[in-house]
Amino acid sequence: MKSDAEPGRFVFPAWTNLIRPALAIVLVTLPAYLVALVWLGGSPKTTDVGYRPEQPVPFSHALHAGQLGMDCRYCHTTVERAAFAAIPPTQTCMNCHKQVRANSPRLLTVRESYASGLPIPWVKVHDLPDYAYFNHSAHLRAGVGCASCHGRVDTMEVVQQVHTLSMGWCLDCHRNPDPHLRPPELVTVMDWVAPGDPAEHGRRLREAAGINPSVDCWTCHR
Repeated sequence: MKSDAEPGRFVFPAWTNLIRPALAIVLVTLPAYLVALVWLGGSPKTTDVGYRPEQPVPFSHALHAGQLGMDCRYCHTTVERAAFAAIPPTQTCMNCHKQVRANSPRLLTVRESYASGLPIPWVKVHDLPDYAYFNHSAHLRAGVGCASCHGRVDTMEVVQQVHTLSMGWCLDCHRNPDPHLRPPELVTVMDWVAPGDPAEHGRRLREAAGINPSVDCWTCHR
């Protein structure tokens, strides 16, 4: 097939003329989009601090973990050996509630779940994005208390998120973990207070245990 183009010149299809204006639009709008993404995505005003979803059962941590003094690990059984802190099965609730307030209307959903074998659809409060890896057991073994990330849930009638759980927030702790460290056997003691200066006490614990938190990207982004 003959072409009217000059010899040695390559002829592009006519639709490629649309590429230049489209590319110009992308080059103009992309920087603004990236700035907005970083600014808004990293702002405390747009994080989930204060998020407190309504649960299918009005479970009070202030009552169970606070007044009754139940240890976090009674319900969250995998927290010391797995990345995730397990949501307790209904059987755990019924260990007590077969006898305690067994006919309470507030526990109807619990009784129905127990009878049917279907799980209670609890709503997750602290929900990290899929691209961020977090291991509960590693932090507990190092001596990071539950309250350091989740706040004083033993005083919460309805659990809510109290920290941003952002990358910067995590890195601040990895770079300076000392104020957040305690003896590992006390990680679930919600009202624990360091004897003396928390940073100095944590420094001694860190050095004794050889704790050296990584700040490499692959630590959380695997």
